Amino acid sequence: MNELLEILTELHEDVDFTTTERLFDGGIIDSFDIVSIIAEVHDRFDVTISAEYIKPENFNSVRALWAVIERLMEE
Repeated sequence: MNELLEILTELHEDVDFTTTERLFDGGIIDSFDIVSIIAEVHDRFDVTISAEYIKPENFNSVRALWAVIERLMEE
């Protein structure tokens, strides 16, 4: 999960991603950030976040996003 935190911190270094639970719904990250996150996740974890996983609830917290990444790595 530390590598995911690095990705997020590169986008917004002033956000505490470990405690924030409304990243997308709260306007901290936007659709452009999600595109960047998806690309970085692909590069670093060799997983593709498909359209079925691109939902606000999967991008509202680092834990939710990490759960998606773990699920995809298991497939």
